[in-house]
Amino acid sequence: MSLRSTSSDQIPAATLAVARAAFPKGSLAIRIRDALGVLFQDEDFAAAFSVRGRPALSPARLALVSILQFGEGLSDRQAAEAVRARIDWKYALGLELTDAGFDYSVLSEFRDRLIAGSLELSLIDTILERAVTAGLLRAGGRQRTDSTHVLMAMRTMNRLEQVHETVRAALNALAVAAPDWLLAQAEFGWFERYEARVEDYRLPKNKAERIQLGHEIGADGNGVLRAVYSQAAPGWLRDIPAVQTLRHVWIQQYVTIDDQLRWRTPDEQPPGTIRQISPYDGDARVGTKRDSHWDGYKVHLTETCDTDAPHLITNVITAPSPGSDYEATGQVQEALASRELTPAVHLADKGYMSAHNLARADRRGIELVGPMMPDNAWQSAEGNGFAVSDFTIDWDNRVMTCPAGATSLPWANEIDQGGTPVVRVRFSMRDCKDCPSRDLCTRGAKGRRITLRPQEEHEALQRARQRQSTDEWQQRYAHRAGVEGTIAQGVKGFGLRRSRYRGSAKTHLQHILIAAAMNLTRLDAWLAGTPLAPTRTSHLAALRPAT
Repeated sequence: MSLRSTSSDQIPAATLAVARAAFPKGSLAIRIRDALGVLFQDEDFAAAFSVRGRPALSPARLALVSILQFGEGLSDRQAAEAVRARIDWKYALGLELTDAGFDYSVLSEFRDRLIAGSLELSLIDTILERAVTAGLLRAGGRQRTDSTHVLMAMRTMNRLEQVHETVRAALNALAVAAPDWLLAQAEFGWFERYEARVEDYRLPKNKAERIQLGHEIGADGNGVLRAVYSQAAPGWLRDIPAVQTLRHVWIQQYVTIDDQLRWRTPDEQPPGTIRQISPYDGDARVGTKRDSHWDGYKVHLTETCDTDAPHLITNVITAPSPGSDYEATGQVQEALASRELTPAVHLADKGYMSAHNLARADRRGIELVGPMMPDNAWQSAEGNGFAVSDFTIDWDNRVMTCPAGATSLPWANEIDQGGTPVVRVRFSMRDCKDCPSRDLCTRGAKGRRITLRPQEEHEALQRARQRQSTDEWQQRYAHRAGVEGTIAQGVKGFGLRRSRYRGSAKTHLQHILIAAAMNLTRLDAWLAGTPLAPTRTSHLAALRPAT
C-alpha cells in the first residue's frame, strides 16, 4: 500500500458536539487530544510505505489507535470496534461520527510495517518531544531504571514436548511449501506421531519409556533433516525457518556417537543464552533470578523521578532473559543521550552497578547511584585487616605501598576469566615473611596478592563505596524505590509481564506501546492535578509502634 495523508488537525463539528455532550468532564482520549493536539503526522511513517499502490489508512491515526489499544488492554478486534463505536476515540482521532473504521487485521499489518521500517521508537519519542515542548520533561535531574521478567506468548514445554513440536512445526512448514515433495519423502509413522499437537497425546510417565520416545523423535528429526539436505531435494527447503529451527534444536538436544543417537545430558547442552526453548519463538530464552525461573524475555524501564514534573518513561529495552542487568546500564545511558535527555543522576539497583559502569557514567557526566558490592576479602570482612583501601597507590609509577611501608613488585596487566582488564599486584615474599603485621594482611604462604581494576574504574569504585555508607547517600537512593511502582503499574494495568506476540521484535514493540500508553496516562493525571498514589500500607502495619 502507498501512503496517502488523510489525517486532519480539525475535529469534525458533529463529533466535537456529541463528544462534549457525552463526556462533559472528558476522558483520557479527549483530554490528551485537547492538551497535546494531533500527536503524529502521516509523514512520520513514510519510510514504512511505498509511494505507489493502493492508498493506505492514515498511519498517524493507526499509531494513536495502537497506543490507546494498549492503554486499555484491548485486542485488535476490540480496538477496531472502539474506533467504530466510541465517540471519545473518534474525537481523539478526528473522525466523523459516520466513519466505519477499518478491519482489525490492519493493526497487525501496521505493527509489521513499524518493525520493518525500524519506526517503533518514534511512537514514544514523539510523546517525549511533546512533553519537552510543554516544559514537562528536560535533561538533567533524576532518572531511575529497573527490570522485570516477561513471559513468552507460548506455553512452557519440557524437553520431550519441545522436540516433538519442533519436528511437527518443520513438517507442517514443509507441507505448505512443498506438499508433493514431502509426501514422497514422508514415513508413515510421521503422520501418526505429528499430525496433532503434543498436548493431545498421553506421553509416557515411565522414565525409560520417555527416553525411548525421545530417541524415536530424534530419529524422526534426523530423517527429516536428511531428506531436506539430500542432493535431490530443492535447495530452498533448507532456508525455511522451521527447518532451520529443527537443525539448531537437534544440535542442542542430541548427539550422535558411533552412529548412535542419544539425548545430550544437561552438562552437554549449550548455555541458556543460546539454547532455544520453543520452536515457535526462536528468541525466547530461560531466565533465572534467585529462586525465580521463567521462559521469555526481560524488560528494562527508565523513568524520570523529579518532584516538579510528571514521571515519564524515557527508555525501554527488551532483552534476552539470561542477560545481566549491568549490561543494560550503558545502553540506557546511550539511548537517553541520543534523545538529549541525559540525566544528572541515574538511580539503579545493585544489578546495574559495576566499576566499569561507574567510570563510564562519570565520563558522560552522569552520577550513577546504586549499591556496590562490598570488598569481600577477609581483611575487609573481619574489619581489622589491611584492606585494599589501606594501601597507597602510585598509578603514574605503577607502585603500591602497603601500610607497613613495603613497596610492590612490578605490576602485570592481565585479562580475568570474565574478559575484564585487571592489574595484578604482588609483594615480595621476603618483605611479607618477617612483617609484624603479616597476620593482618595475608594468610598465604607467599607475599600479598592484590587485583585492581584500571585506575579510572578503581577510583570510581572506591568513591562509590565510601559514599554509600553515609546517611545522605541513603536519602538520595531512596528515590529509586518508586520505580517498583512503575513496574507494578505496567504489570497490573497494561499487561507488561506477558508477551502477546512471538519474537523479540514484536515483544519490544509491545513494550514501546505500553510505555507510550503509560506516558499518556501520566501526562493526563499531571495536567488534571491528580497526585501520585501513596504507598499502600496494611492496617496492621499502620498500628506498628514507632519504636
